[in-house]
Amino acid sequence: MNQPPATTPRRAWLVWGIALAIYVLAVFHRTSLAVAGLEATERFGLTASQLSSFTMLQLLVYAGMQIPVGLLVDRFGARSVLTVGVTVVSLAQAWFALASSYPEALTARLFVGMGDAMTFICVLRLVSSWFAPRRIPLVVQLTGSTGQIGAIAAAVPMTWALRELGWSGAYLVAAAIGPVLLALLLLFVDDSPVQRHLTGQPMSRRVLVGSLRASWSQPGTRLGFWVHFATPFSGHVLALLWGFPFLVVSEGVSATTAGLLLSLIVVATVSSGPLLGWLVGRHPWHRSTTALIAVAVTALTWTAVLAWPGTAPLWLLALLMVVCGSAGPVSMIGFDVARTSNPPERLASASGIINQGGFIAALVAVLGIGIVLDAMTPSGSSAYTPAAFHAAMSVQYVLWALGAAQIWRYRRRVRRLLPRAVVEGGSTMIA
Repeated sequence: MNQPPATTPRRAWLVWGIALAIYVLAVFHRTSLAVAGLEATERFGLTASQLSSFTMLQLLVYAGMQIPVGLLVDRFGARSVLTVGVTVVSLAQAWFALASSYPEALTARLFVGMGDAMTFICVLRLVSSWFAPRRIPLVVQLTGSTGQIGAIAAAVPMTWALRELGWSGAYLVAAAIGPVLLALLLLFVDDSPVQRHLTGQPMSRRVLVGSLRASWSQPGTRLGFWVHFATPFSGHVLALLWGFPFLVVSEGVSATTAGLLLSLIVVATVSSGPLLGWLVGRHPWHRSTTALIAVAVTALTWTAVLAWPGTAPLWLLALLMVVCGSAGPVSMIGFDVARTSNPPERLASASGIINQGGFIAALVAVLGIGIVLDAMTPSGSSAYTPAAFHAAMSVQYVLWALGAAQIWRYRRRVRRLLPRAVVEGGSTMIA
């Protein structure tokens, strides 16, 4: 495995900046439907379940590709896989802009998910190759939180673009950013400071299956998976699809206010990430405790919103967005758990397994909310009521309960297996 330099070269920040920009773009494309849900319903004549299927399919593809992408990065290098990723997501978004039917648009979103799936793990690999070991945890946290700036662009600016440029114009402009970043990637990004293309050895099916089995059998990997499962999905549900219609229809805010509220999710994510990274670095033994606290606070805040008589006040809705946004960086604890519980040769596969967690939870939540909305709304109508939205959003409690129970289960297993020890770099083995 390629070892990172002992000190961070200046060019590392350029490489990271370009890769981060591609990740930001992927997040934008992933969340660009959040403020266009009502327009999509009218454009394609969709039910709530059909509207959910856009995000559901995209998330399903994203989650399903995480392990294959990790293996592709090991085999062909981050630069090559990231090149394919930005190309696919840009072409798919252009296709979505011009789609005129539900099946065509659904297929386009499938490829958006496919391109999106190739970005994050590539950035993580570039960070591990370019940065000094002592900087890696901080840069990984910055990557996860700063990447969510793409969701800000998918809120208020996308609302404006849809209003001023129309459906096709707004999405075509977004797709046009991809070729610019692709050119920068090809010019300036190498797989490591000493090698432009860093490729691995072909793996036999037996070795491949053995590596994945070993990664999953590690209790720390399972703990990381459930941390990633339980913490970020509520923010994904709001940012990806249901936040805008929930705020407008159920809570009675204007479209502009809804866009601003959704932007708070990303502001909270970006601002809380570095602080969380510092806290986890100082107290690594309490990583799973931090995740459990995040789950509890998120569930309690949602309870306050859903139980409020009538529409919730603006300050409480803003608090909900901040809490859901702050829970997002907590999911990065899962990758830190993988880093300290797996050998280097299994890190990509373990990261791929863990990265599926939050997106599987989001997928189930998005689908469940759509099913409940359809069940409580007259057939063929999209006139959702506040009562229907409140019932639908309660689907999340099942996922929080499952995730919290599994975090508690696997952290007990991990703590029985491993001593409370400090290893190289001052990090606790597992928590």
